[in-house]
Amino acid sequence: MFQGEVDTDTTVVVCGAGGFIGGHLVADLLRQGYDQVRAVDIKPPSQWFQKFPQADNRSLDLREKDNCYRALEGADQVYNLAADMGGMGFIEHNKALCMLSVRINTHLLMAARDMDVGRYFYSSSACVYNAEKQDTPDVEPLSEEDAYPALAEDGYGWEKLFSERMCRHFREDFDVTTRVARYHNVYGPFGTYDGGREKAPAALTRKAIKAKLSGSGDIVIWGDGTQTRSFMYIDDCVRGTQKIMHSDITDPINLGSDELVTINELVDVIEKAVEVDLDREYDLTKPQGVDGRNSDNTKILNELGWEPPTALRDGMEVTAEWIEEQMRTHREAETTSRFAVAH
Repeated sequence: MFQGEVDTDTTVVVCGAGGFIGGHLVADLLRQGYDQVRAVDIKPPSQWFQKFPQADNRSLDLREKDNCYRALEGADQVYNLAADMGGMGFIEHNKALCMLSVRINTHLLMAARDMDVGRYFYSSSACVYNAEKQDTPDVEPLSEEDAYPALAEDGYGWEKLFSERMCRHFREDFDVTTRVARYHNVYGPFGTYDGGREKAPAALTRKAIKAKLSGSGDIVIWGDGTQTRSFMYIDDCVRGTQKIMHSDITDPINLGSDELVTINELVDVIEKAVEVDLDREYDLTKPQGVDGRNSDNTKILNELGWEPPTALRDGMEVTAEWIEEQMRTHREAETTSRFAVAH
């Protein structure tokens, strides 16, 4: 997936490897031939979205300083994707938990400094951007300068913005080579699609498939459906992450699609992917985030000659197929279990 010269004879640590993006990143590093990939997550490996026996899989709570030093021992490159986070419903109601993720990046940066790590990547978020620049669905694409004057998403966005500054100052004061990408709404297979931490593409896809399987044809959409967003497919995220990691770009940079759609248009795409027609109900009491957000890709195009290329309809087809497979498997297992109990 990542194109270009890479030194596969290095020790690469992926923090948050049991999560959605981290699992895909580990998979891609292994595909490229990296033979010293250390995968770290707070969850036991049995609960990871993707687990690979050829990786050095470790369960460590990176909120604890000592564990960060254990995780980074002998590391040449570190990808910090670890955070306590989820979709809008989660971050709206768990601001303190999101803020506490600051411990992860702080302790990892200290370990990277003290253990002479070659390169350190931090996954930031478009939630760092000034909310006043996102107060209309007809939003202007957000350029990197729009993070200041600061008015980030409460809780999660402020933690990300602060951690960006930590990366900058560790680079300036301690010569730690840091790279920062601001992710815009990443989606794809092998991720959360239920339980409360899922993001809009996965949540809406789950609802559409449930409506299809049950025959109800109904879907509840948070907000009025006019909110706008751009959504980046996971393969593009993983490729862009590595491009930024190995680049000379020192300041935070957007990593996202610039294909702006309304939530209603996202549901249109999902209907086609799932092959269902839905009756839509709008719940204005639910968290819905800013009115509009899109990625200005001028900088990444100028610096790397590249931007995320996957069209939403193509990425959602793969995503919907995977989620439906999971839901059908789960449904069949429940049916089998109930049948066994009944008999």
